[in-house]
Amino acid sequence: MDQFHATAVAYYGFGILIRGPSGSGKSDLALRLIDDDADLIADDRVVIKVVGKELRLSPPESISGLIEVRGIGVVKIKTVRDIPLCLVVELELSNQTKRMPEIKEETIKDISIPIIGINAFESSSLAKIKIVLRYLDKKIELIS
Repeated sequence: MDQFHATAVAYYGFGILIRGPSGSGKSDLALRLIDDDADLIADDRVVIKVVGKELRLSPPESISGLIEVRGIGVVKIKTVRDIPLCLVVELELSNQTKRMPEIKEETIKDISIPIIGINAFESSSLAKIKIVLRYLDKKIELIS
């Protein structure tokens, strides 16, 4: 069981780990996902443990249910735990985002997880995550 510097949400059963440097929009993107019916797992630090052949996300007890809302403060909200990790979202600057990238995979604790790179502050970031989740759930096909 290790802690990672990241934010995580559960979105329709999919655990999403959001990574990026400070100020890259991790909490901001998580708030938009929460506003669209996601549940907070953890903000700023996430506990990842191996259970069988999957990774599970939970909040560290010390910050469970807390999320920083920049410009407002730290807010206490409902949180969930022990959610399977399905997608890593790596936050990047908009000038770094490739036009037609492949969905890559990253190995965390010897388990392969899909990873995408997006800019958290683009208005389409939420829609992009939804499309990737539909693809991973085999509900749509990626043609590129």
